[in-house]
Amino acid sequence: MLTLVLAVLLFLLMIFPHELGHFLAARAVGVKVNEFAFGMGPALWQKQGKETLYSVRLFPVGGYCAMEGEDEDSGDDRSFVRKPAWAKILVLAAGAAMNVLICLLVLTILFTVSGHPSNSFQSVSAGSPAAAAGLRAGDEMVEVAGERKELWSGLATAVQKGKPFDLTIGRNGEEKKIRLVPVKEEGRYWVGVTIRVSHSPFTALVLGGRETLSMAGSMYRDLKLLFTGGVKVTDLSGPVGIVSVVHETASQGAFNFFYFLAFISMNLAVVNLLPIPALDGGRILFVLVRKLTRGAVSDHAEAIVNAAGLVFLLGLMLFVTWNDISRLIFRS
Repeated sequence: MLTLVLAVLLFLLMIFPHELGHFLAARAVGVKVNEFAFGMGPALWQKQGKETLYSVRLFPVGGYCAMEGEDEDSGDDRSFVRKPAWAKILVLAAGAAMNVLICLLVLTILFTVSGHPSNSFQSVSAGSPAAAAGLRAGDEMVEVAGERKELWSGLATAVQKGKPFDLTIGRNGEEKKIRLVPVKEEGRYWVGVTIRVSHSPFTALVLGGRETLSMAGSMYRDLKLLFTGGVKVTDLSGPVGIVSVVHETASQGAFNFFYFLAFISMNLAVVNLLPIPALDGGRILFVLVRKLTRGAVSDHAEAIVNAAGLVFLLGLMLFVTWNDISRLIFRS
């Protein structure tokens, strides 16, 4: 039951912000939104606003922001197709942008709550190499083995090399260079210091930003492997596979679950921006092509290509869902 609740929460935090991004951007540029829905299938709840029908539907694995004239001109001045290219691109890209924002926000909160290593020492063990070199609790690292970046990880790397290295510290507003000589005990090197854990939201935001970029880069590399044959299509997962991973990550603790949530949110952003018909990236490509060709591609032609793309995506979804189910049966 907990897995089901967490899976719904994950889909909610993936899909709702995505569709909300489209909705807010559409409203901002004056596009009429006919319906804003969370979920797919039969409606469980509906409320008619001034011009938009708001609804919650049975299956929480999708959602949509139905805009006036989204595929073909409806004759309404506020239809999507009548807006300038920049406005269309803004609306189409807003969903992925919201997913990136959710990824960054979740990671920042995680790093703030769980803490992250700072550049200062929490304690120095008596009789340790660090104490013998003159290190004190509260000293702040300025440079490790000639490097001034990633100091806490640089310190761990330098220690495990087992060779003497220089450490520049800050104390009472002054810098001091000392020589640390790691000692080997029980198969590993140590110097006898612990790093102070920081809960600074500003530092967490920087770390969250780095991790967000790292996730995006990793996903694009995986997509490259998919198209070059390095990753098989049978390795892809859909909603069923996601629920299975939710069960695994939830059993490992809240941090792992929310980290997975951030990962999936970034995954949705990256995939949606691929230049595939029916996806946001494919529609953005059409906007650019039609702008460059001065309308040589008709609304009807674009609608047909997007419909074909949708059929392809639905077929792919059925394929990966079958793969997920087959893996679960085989594993059991």
